[in-house]
Amino acid sequence: MAADAREDAKKQVEFGINVAQRGLWREAIYRWERAAQIDPSYAPAHNNLAIAYEHEGELDKARQAYEKALELQPNNAYIKQNYELFKEINDRTTRQESQ
Repeated sequence: MAADAREDAKKQVEFGINVAQRGLWREAIYRWERAAQIDPSYAPAHNNLAIAYEHEGELDKARQAYEKALELQPNNAYIKQNYELFKEINDRTTRQESQ
């Protein structure tokens, strides 16, 4: 059962990547949310969701998704890099807006 869930989640993630590359971010978000529901322990689904939320300006959701992905795979260099870049950009933007 768990292997099937992971496989289904992977298929949703791959489909989401495909549509995101064509600029269909809402569809990608739907697919990655679906993947995270199917297999909540699948870190790539959460990482991709974070990227999509960030792209769509949903920064609180992006931060939560990055943190979940890192919680699941704390040593994943790709997720760490994405999250650090997110924090650097958004913390700088937040500082500029508050000045």
